[in-house]
Amino acid sequence: MNEADVAEQLARLGAVKTAIAQTIVGQTETVEQLLIGLLAGGHCLLEGVPGLGKTLLVRTLGEALKLGFRRVQFTPDLMPSDILGTEILEEDHGTGKRYFKFQQGPVFTNLLLADELNRTPPKTQAALLEAMQEHTVSYAGTTYPLPEPFFVLATQNPLENAGTYPLPEAQLDRFLLHVRVDYPSEAEERAIITQTTGTRGAKVEAVMDADQVLALQRLTRQVHVGDDVLGWITSLVRATRPQTSTVAEVRDWVRWGAGPRAGQSLVLASKARALLHGRFAATRDDVQALAAPVLRHRLLLSFAAEAERRSTDDVVAALLRSLPFPG
Repeated sequence: MNEADVAEQLARLGAVKTAIAQTIVGQTETVEQLLIGLLAGGHCLLEGVPGLGKTLLVRTLGEALKLGFRRVQFTPDLMPSDILGTEILEEDHGTGKRYFKFQQGPVFTNLLLADELNRTPPKTQAALLEAMQEHTVSYAGTTYPLPEPFFVLATQNPLENAGTYPLPEAQLDRFLLHVRVDYPSEAEERAIITQTTGTRGAKVEAVMDADQVLALQRLTRQVHVGDDVLGWITSLVRATRPQTSTVAEVRDWVRWGAGPRAGQSLVLASKARALLHGRFAATRDDVQALAAPVLRHRLLLSFAAEAERRSTDDVVAALLRSLPFPG
């Protein structure tokens, strides 16, 4: 790419933000983190109480991108074949012979909205593991590639425990970012009420197609990360492991720390945020802004932390205090 191509790609990112803003009021940080996940080629887990527009936000992102979009409502009776697909028996009318044909499920899309993922049993949750990691689906001895780009946006409600199945650590680790959706401000909430109770509905125009998304993902990989930033990210991730950590809060509050995938995710997310802000080098500000979304779902807290009502965000804050950026 030359400079003109890069400028054109970055302009498209601004157009995506503008298109989303036609429907979504506020949620600037949430929208940015979703775009970071898209640029980095990772998946996002959105968590928030009902009514904050998580599903609407994902649907709006799908409308702003000329990509295949599917929504799956995860329920306790959902089966793996409902997501991946199944073989059906068909007959060749010319010869009369019968044969099995694989009928693709909703996972064969570019943007998959897994709504309330924690409402389905582990057997069905695990059906997404290969798709999220390898971008393939294996069925009856045959491996089928998924369309590119492939992006899973899952939502979950943190309030309800009845009828839910907590996501296992192996599945949580597949998500690049764990995005927490908070309540809007008073002005934003008033704008939401006004916008959604009138007769006019905002129409979102598609501004970016699959090839353009893939080009931006390749460009994201080319963003520079200095040795000092890379060393700091490595130190932060290794310090989350209580067996070897020098951070007192980690030794007291963490039972199991983050693995190497956390470092990979933090580097890629920092690169994507830098590109989103028009920079071609990741900085410590990018790392600080994304440390919590990258690490919060990869730390397993101890009983002491639960007794003291500490969260994984408290651990990340302690890490950033104890291990500041060198220099």
